[in-house]
Amino acid sequence: MRRNILTLAFAAAALMSFQFAAVASSAWNELKADGRVALIRHADAPGVGDPAGWKIDDCSTQRNLTERGRAQSRALGERFRQNGVRVGKLISSQWCRCLDMARLMNLGPVEQAAAFNNAFVLSERRAALTAAARNVISGWSGPGVLAVVTHGDNIALLTGVHPAQGEIVVVQAAAKLSDKLPVIARILPGS
Repeated sequence: MRRNILTLAFAAAALMSFQFAAVASSAWNELKADGRVALIRHADAPGVGDPAGWKIDDCSTQRNLTERGRAQSRALGERFRQNGVRVGKLISSQWCRCLDMARLMNLGPVEQAAAFNNAFVLSERRAALTAAARNVISGWSGPGVLAVVTHGDNIALLTGVHPAQGEIVVVQAAAKLSDKLPVIARILPGS
């Protein structure tokens, strides 16, 4: 009896693993289409917001990627390459943890864009940041994918999705700049 239960448990785990892999593969395939946008929340950087007295041009005053976050960033860049995702443009928030992630992904030159700066810390500018980000995204048509490394609150304001650190939310540029961007797929960290 116990052996049968263990066999069933292993079979269920294998089936779930297979289904997870199929979903991840489908999400990566969705990302490959020209004109898609990958909204990427920065990798592991413990805490919330930034310490009092933070400065945009001084990384020592901000939350930064941990060694785990740096490894996650390199691994994510490798997954882009393994899955054949062609990045046409790579944009990052001006925050150090985002810039570091974008550079460590090694997918091409990194363009800084204030439109994707931290909407949690800059809460009084949320509407302006979101509108500016929508303008950048709505103007993208390819070739390749627009990859944007930003913050969780920024992605939530654009899509309604609250991503995990290191998660990708795949969207298609929306015609109406006032609407939430349509989510095509989500790629969880490590998938």
